[in-house]
Amino acid sequence: MKAIWLSLLLLLQTGVALTTTTTTPCLLRETSFGGVCVCNSSYCDYLAQPVLKDNAQIVLISSSKNGLRFSRTDGSFGQVAALEVQDRQEFDANFKADAIVVEQNKAWLQLANLPKPFAFNVNIKTVQLLINRQQLYQNITNFGGAFTGSVSHILKQLPQELQDHVYKSYFHSAGIGYNSIRMSIGGSDFDLQPWAYNELPINDLHLSNYTALDPRDLQKIEQLQRLKRVAELDELKIMAAAWSAPLWMKSNARWTGFGQLKSQYYQTWADYHLKFLELMQSKNMPVWAISTGNEPLNGVIGFVFIHFMSMGWTPWQQAIWLNDYLGPTIRNSTQRHVLLFGNDDQRYTYPSWFRKMRASRSNALDYLDGLAVHWYWDEIFGPQLIDEALTEMPNKLLLNTESCIGDKPWQTHGPELGSWGRGEHYMRAYMQDLQHKFNGWLDWNLVLDERGGPNYVNNFVDAAVIVNTTSRAEFYKQPIYYAIGHFSKFVPEHSRMIETRTNETASIAQLSTVGFQRPDGSIALILYNGENLPLRVLLQDSERGELSLQLPARSWHTIIYK
Repeated sequence: MKAIWLSLLLLLQTGVALTTTTTTPCLLRETSFGGVCVCNSSYCDYLAQPVLKDNAQIVLISSSKNGLRFSRTDGSFGQVAALEVQDRQEFDANFKADAIVVEQNKAWLQLANLPKPFAFNVNIKTVQLLINRQQLYQNITNFGGAFTGSVSHILKQLPQELQDHVYKSYFHSAGIGYNSIRMSIGGSDFDLQPWAYNELPINDLHLSNYTALDPRDLQKIEQLQRLKRVAELDELKIMAAAWSAPLWMKSNARWTGFGQLKSQYYQTWADYHLKFLELMQSKNMPVWAISTGNEPLNGVIGFVFIHFMSMGWTPWQQAIWLNDYLGPTIRNSTQRHVLLFGNDDQRYTYPSWFRKMRASRSNALDYLDGLAVHWYWDEIFGPQLIDEALTEMPNKLLLNTESCIGDKPWQTHGPELGSWGRGEHYMRAYMQDLQHKFNGWLDWNLVLDERGGPNYVNNFVDAAVIVNTTSRAEFYKQPIYYAIGHFSKFVPEHSRMIETRTNETASIAQLSTVGFQRPDGSIALILYNGENLPLRVLLQDSERGELSLQLPARSWHTIIYK
């Protein structure tokens, strides 16, 4: 009997419930795009955090296009033979996958639609990977995702046991170890309708109708409290941002379109933010950080194709508001500990946005603790823009605060269930950002439905976890989930990035890597083989010595050792 079903049978016979300290395998289901791991109320896959028993031990966690999901391989330094990842797994009876098996220099290719393998000769590449743990870079602060109105709505429909599996899968140490969420102040584009606090009465400078949290936010708080309990999470870093002010504060009196904050409401808008922080604090759900507003260019130049909630700012206007109103309001309040992040928009706005802010108010940037970036055009605009910004503002935290796929006209709008290619898109993006001194990453919606919604503008996109809202009985962990998890699960807060180098030419590199020294002193290396052939890696650590690895095609891995 297959290992997965044997595990389930034993559970049924003993009546013992799975706990999140137990390692349970993925129930892999074939889809038209690849494969997803299926979770229901009574079963979900988890991986207990590896514990290293001695200085020689190595733990290798692997995920691959052919079906591996957080598969564990153990080894040790000093082994004669290579530590080889076996790219095979006990699949669901309906799952068929291509596989490449390597014996010396001959690759056996098993195609899913052919009864027998055939062979071809190929030279398997060997890459040298040098680890210099003495060279330390940025500190890691947080990984997480967005708890939008759409997410809250979907979770509310699910049985409690299934909700709990979502929370554990994301935030428990046996899940992927998130420690942060992003939420909107008022509504966002992923809500069932646009909304803001104090929509009435209009022209209300004192926000007299803003004395309690909206029921939608109260529902989120109830869910977040449950999340913290089931994930055994002591601290949850909440990052908040506003999409739009109430209509009476805006120049166009509309949720979307070309519209900006009226200058007579600059102080009122600062007070609006402070009230949210105080109300969240009163519910024992303190906010860790806020930004100066989501995607400010949407209300200036993006309104042609953006039809959801937005409010425009120019950098000159935002500098005035930050320097003269928001900054002093927060810093002179009981919420002075809350961090302030600037921009919260695309990479192409860097570093010019901040240069223009400085030109408007020379001290405005002093109020900023960090810089927030969205990923949507990163394939066009290179990371050198971020490098320039950090050179000019070297002491700021740097976070990617929004990412999803399926938003472009040339992409499938909504989920591609099981798409390994979309997982690889995330893997490449996380690698690049971390190589350019990012301190963390907040993905967009934690969960979406089968269409990639719901929301009030039918703005359908993909997510790492897709919920079957028809049956309300299961959800699906996508390859995106495991791509993110190879970072968030094994690179905890206070890890430091270390130097990793290969002997490959950057333009034709088969192996991508980042490395970290974790708070306990152990090392976590993330390796990505994006080619259709296996790869040999000769790892050379400046303190531990050498290790030979053999990695399957189209796969990513985390290596943990002391």
